[in-house]
Amino acid sequence: MYASELEIRIRYEELRREADRRRLVREATEGARRAADLASDAPEGRVSPSRARRWRVRRAAA
Repeated sequence: MYASELEIRIRYEELRREADRRRLVREATEGARRAADLASDAPEGRVSPSRARRWRVRRAAA
């Protein structure tokens, strides 16, 4: 397999860096997904609860 401790350490560092890269990519995609989810819940185009309540009262009175 490996002939020396130096080769083992080099391989360990390569594996650690690859794992770090994958972790960063995973965190970035999860962060982007969370940001998209939060943006989809934005109140744009929605009516405030008090305003909706007033319209319900008006409709009920009519």
